[in-house]
Parts: sequence; structure tokens; C-alpha cells
Amino acid sequence: MKNVEHFSAHTEFSTDERCYITELHNTDADKGCSIARARVEPGVTTRLHMVKGTIEHYVILEGVAEVKVGDATPVEVQPLDVVNIPAGTEQCITNTGEGDLVFLCICTPRFRQQNYADLDGA
Repeated sequence: MKNVEHFSAHTEFSTDERCYITELHNTDADKGCSIARARVEPGVTTRLHMVKGTIEHYVILEGVAEVKVGDATPVEVQPLDVVNIPAGTEQCITNTGEGDLVFLCICTPRFRQQNYADLDGA
């Protein structure tokens, strides 16, 4: 495992979830954790989804949003708020601001695509 992993903006990719992802750290050498940068454009709500067997923590870096986790009432979040999402819990986030919403998604154990479940049914 590298001691330093340099950010590379050109590796950002769009997802069917309606957001853009840059993988910052996700490797077989560290199965315990992954870190991604997510970007959601203004007015966009990500697809309702869950990640089986994976705890997620969103650290809001830029923008404002409303986040829905499980059966809880949606909550407004802003920079440096942390959203804790238990494994297997449905979730979505809506960018309610005028600029991009940017946040880190820290997953334990690391994010694996096969654990992702789209709950929007489309």
C-alpha cells in the first residue's frame, strides 16, 4: 500500500446513481476501508440505495443538502457535518444548494460494487 495517494481529478466518473465519484482509496491491500469523493449537481437527488455489509460515513465538504437515512426524517447537512449510515440502510441525498455538493464517503469495510443495491427500481 502506498503511503500517499495523490488526488487526480481526471479520474472522476459519473454513476447511474446520479452523482460523480472519484475513488481516493479503494484497494485489495486495505480491505477494511475505502474513501471516495462524491459530487452531486444542484437540484439532483441520488437514487435511493443501500450498501450491504458496509457502514458508510459521509463528510460534507462543500454545499448544503438534505439527507435521508432509513426511516428517519430527512435532515439538512452542511460543511463538516458527518452522516452515519449503518450497513444495509436505505439512503439518498439531495443537493439543495446553488453549487455542487461535495462530500467524502468513507466505507468500512471497503466499498465493493457487488454490495450496492439500487432501491429506486428503475
